[in-house]
Amino acid sequence: METVPERLGRTPVMMDVARAAGVSQKTVSRVINDAPHVRADVRARVLAAVRELGYRPNTAARALVTQRTHVIGAIAVGTRYYGPATRLLSIEHAVRARGYSLAINSTPDPWIDDLHGAVEALLRRGAEGIILEVPSVDVRLDTDLLRDLPVVSNVGPLPGVRHVAFLDEDQADVGRVAARHLLDLGHTRLAHVAGPQRWDAAVSRRLGWQGELEAAGHDGSLVLEGDWSARSGYALGLELARTGATGLFVANDSMAMGVVRALVESGVAVPEDVSVVGVDDVPEAEFQVIPLTTIRLDQTRSTERALHDLVAMIEGEQPLDQAGDPPPLLVPRRSSGPPPAGRP
Repeated sequence: METVPERLGRTPVMMDVARAAGVSQKTVSRVINDAPHVRADVRARVLAAVRELGYRPNTAARALVTQRTHVIGAIAVGTRYYGPATRLLSIEHAVRARGYSLAINSTPDPWIDDLHGAVEALLRRGAEGIILEVPSVDVRLDTDLLRDLPVVSNVGPLPGVRHVAFLDEDQADVGRVAARHLLDLGHTRLAHVAGPQRWDAAVSRRLGWQGELEAAGHDGSLVLEGDWSARSGYALGLELARTGATGLFVANDSMAMGVVRALVESGVAVPEDVSVVGVDDVPEAEFQVIPLTTIRLDQTRSTERALHDLVAMIEGEQPLDQAGDPPPLLVPRRSSGPPPAGRP
């Protein structure tokens, strides 16, 4: 079947839409730019002609006229890992829902700390606001580039940047939830496999864990540091198999899976001898040979709120009231249970 562009012998332009809808080019432009004061029947007729002709507005020309690109830039570090990758997907959906497009500058490298080039690249693509999904506030940023630009940051305030919204969950509460779960099961010999301490989230989870244990009168000093990978979890699990700890909080599910394998290969039964709790509720967690108890974070709510605030800064709207996000959710499965008899 011949398409409209094939029948025309060229790509449809705005004049074709105006002729098909029986309106002026100015009216077509107002409809495409979602301007007010266009009658509903006229708007419907224009949109029907747009669909029938397969017309696509020239975004470059539109940006020249409106001085707007409707582009939001995102810098994401460590996207090889589940947490940053799912956050980036959540950001993409939220940006699209607000009528913007997303320009991404991402790296799987979790240790990159100079983001000057990434910011410049996004600004060259016309970003009207920037989202920083980075491991730590210590990353190097030329704040002069961002001084008057709306920014969403997952690592708190940025010195010299005037318009900042925050994108974060209460990472310390993740550690508190894990500690309460293991304490409620009766464990007193406890250890933590932390994420890399260059990551703010890893530090906050450790501090929340240790604070909850200390408030309950228990020692939280046994902490081993991993790098978020299952391989590091496996190596640390071999060490933990010799410590006598019966309750382990592991800062993400990937490391937790490595820990469980190391424990089982060392002759330590999970959960009969040692309970293991992870974080993220990755899709594979439920389907391990020993299904993994984990803590799930609701990234959608915090992302939608932060994106609303970013667009509000861009467009001069009111930000949302900063209502709290849902608390981290414990998802209990078979990898956690009471301590072995006589060894709390």
